[in-house]
This record gives sequence, C-alpha cells and structure tokens, in this order.
Amino acid sequence: MLQRLILFLILNFGALALGSIFTSKGVPSDWYTNLNKAPWTPPGWMFGFAWTTIMICFTFFMAYAVKETKKLKSLIILFSLQWVLNVTWNPVFFYFQNPLAGLLIITSLTLLVGFLLYQHLHILKLKSLYIAPYFLWLLIATSLNAYVLFNN
Repeated sequence: MLQRLILFLILNFGALALGSIFTSKGVPSDWYTNLNKAPWTPPGWMFGFAWTTIMICFTFFMAYAVKETKKLKSLIILFSLQWVLNVTWNPVFFYFQNPLAGLLIITSLTLLVGFLLYQHLHILKLKSLYIAPYFLWLLIATSLNAYVLFNN
C-alpha cells in the first residue's frame, strides 16, 4: 500500500506542479485580472488548499482502486487521461487564454472523474468517497470557466 501511495502522490503532485507553472504566471496577468469572474469565485489561497487536499484524497482513492479493481488496464488508462486533461487545462486557459477550449477540457475532466467515482462505488464502497472532493471541486471549476466564457 505504501508504494502505491508514494507513486500516486508523485504523479498527482507532479500534475499540480506542471499546471502551476502556467497558473502562477496566468493569475496575475492583465488578461485574467481584467476578466469578469463569477461572484462565487473562491479567494486565491483556497485554490492551493483545495488542490492539495484533493490530490491527497485522490492518491488514497487510486491506491485502493488499483488494489481492488478487476479492470486494472482500464483504470490506468482513465487515470492517465485524467492526468493529461488536468495538466492541459492550465496552459490552455491561462497561457493560450482560451476559455472555450478550457471549458471543453474541464468538462471532459469532470465527466471522467464522475465516471471513476460511479464506476468504483460498488467496488470500494465508502473508500470511493476519496474521489468526491475532486469531483465536487471540478463542478465548481467548470462553472467558473463557463462563467468566464459566457460573460467576457
């Protein structure tokens, strides 16, 4: 179990590190600061706290899921796709300043994470709730991205 936890901590926080390269430059940019953002946009500090918590929980979800699934290949493919979508959203939204493409990516990511939750609910039972913070945060993030797209 410890090896799986370490592996997924590295992979999940690696994704956050790659994404933060674009976020750290994008958030203070003139483009982002001048956007009409949703009234429910959380304060900046909340994003770091939320993503740290989410990735720790998601690490536990994946460590349990890898151990207990009968469809390991499918799980690894879905995890990899999730990883790519998660990392891709930041440069698309912040560097390329493309809220439409960002919305397509984050919507796909939200659906994929929701599917992982649903797919593993009967296998992991309460342990499947480790992925719930990720799914809930993505619902919020998707709404924020959509607001930017439709109100700017």
